[in-house]
Amino acid sequence: MVLYALMTSLTAVSIDAILPGLRAIESSLGAHPPLEAHHVVSLFVFGMVFGELVMGPLSDAVGRKAALVAGLGVYVLGTLVALTAMSFEGVLLGRVLQGVGVAGPKIATRAMIRDRFEGDAMARVMSFMFTLFILVPMVAPALGQGIVAVAGWRGVFVMYLVLALGLGAWMMLGHPETLPPERRIPIRPGILLANAARILAHRRVVGLIAATGCVFGAQLFYLGIAAQLFFDAYGVDAGFPVLFAILASGIGLASYANGMFVERFGADAMARIGFVGLCVASAAMLAACALTEGPLPLAAFMGLGLAVFLAIGILFGNLNAMTMRSLGAVAGIGSSLLASGSSLVAALFALVAGSFYAGEVAVVAGAFLLAGCLGLALTEIALRSDDRPVAAAGAASRPEA
Repeated sequence: MVLYALMTSLTAVSIDAILPGLRAIESSLGAHPPLEAHHVVSLFVFGMVFGELVMGPLSDAVGRKAALVAGLGVYVLGTLVALTAMSFEGVLLGRVLQGVGVAGPKIATRAMIRDRFEGDAMARVMSFMFTLFILVPMVAPALGQGIVAVAGWRGVFVMYLVLALGLGAWMMLGHPETLPPERRIPIRPGILLANAARILAHRRVVGLIAATGCVFGAQLFYLGIAAQLFFDAYGVDAGFPVLFAILASGIGLASYANGMFVERFGADAMARIGFVGLCVASAAMLAACALTEGPLPLAAFMGLGLAVFLAIGILFGNLNAMTMRSLGAVAGIGSSLLASGSSLVAALFALVAGSFYAGEVAVVAGAFLLAGCLGLALTEIALRSDDRPVAAAGAASRPEA
C-alpha cells in the first residue's frame, strides 16, 4: 500500500514541489515572453495527455509492471533533461517528458489495485492513498522550498530523480506482476480506434470530460502562478508553503464530506452543488477585487480562496464517477481518454488564462468563475443527453435485463 501511494503521489509531487522554484528558474535561465514560469506546470500536464493515452492499453498488453517501469524510464529521462538544461526551453522539454512518463505509475497503479483487491480490501487501499493525496499538496511546496534554499532549483529535479529511481527499484525487486499473460489484451489498433470513436461520439461522456478539464484547468492555472501571486500581491515568500497548504486543505475536507453525503444525494446533485459553490465563491472574489483599491486583502483572499477549493474538492470525485458510469464495457480505454482528454482541456485552459496574468488576484478569480460557469453548463448539457453506456465495438448486442 505504501508503494502504491508513493507511485500515485508522484504526479502531485512533480507539480507542487517545483512551485517555490519557478521564479528562480525564470530568472536564472532568462525566460522571455511568450514563455513564462507557469509553463513549467502547464506543459507537464500537457505531456500527461499523451502518456495517459498510451499507458492504459500498454499495461493491458504487456503487463502492469512493464508499463509502469517504462513510464518511470521516460520520467527519469525528462528529469535529466530538465536538470542539465542550460535554457528555459530545455527545462520545458524535460517537463513535457516528465509528464509523459508520470502517466505510467499513475495508470498502472490503478490497474494493479484493481487486479489485486476487491470490495473492502480495495476500499482500504484507496482510503490510504486518498489520505496521502490530501497530505502531498500540503507538504510538497514546503519540501521544495527547503531544497531550493539549500541546493537551488536544480536540487528539486535531483529529488525527482532519486524518488523515481528508488520507486523503480522497489517495484522491480519487491512487487510481482499482477496481470498474468493469459489475461493480457493485445493492442489491436482497429478495435481501439473504433471504441475511441464511440466514446468521443457520446455527448454525455464528452461533456463531462470537458467539464472536468475546465475545473482542472483553473486549478492548474492557479498552481502555475501561486508562488508568484503571493509574492506579487502580498509580498509573501517564505510563508508561501503555509498559505498554500491552508487552501489545499479545502480540497481534502470537501472530498471527505462528499464521501459522507454522496450516497444520500447522488453524484449528479453533489456536482451541481459544487459548481454553484465554485461560481458563487469566485464571483464574490471578483466582486471584492473590483470594490477594493489595490490588492484584495490577504485575509479576504484566503477566506474566499478556501471556499473555492472546498467547491473543487466536491467536484473532482463526482465528475469522474459520473463519466465512468457511462463508459460501460469500454472502461479501460475510456479511463485513458477521460484522463488525457481532461488534461488536454486543462492544459489549454491554463495556458490561455496564464497569458492574462500580470500579478492581479482578479485574473485568478475570473479564471475560477469562467471554469465554474463553463463546467456547470457542460454538465447540465451532458446530464440531459442519452444516459445509456457506451457499447464496445465488436461486442454482441443483447436486450437490457
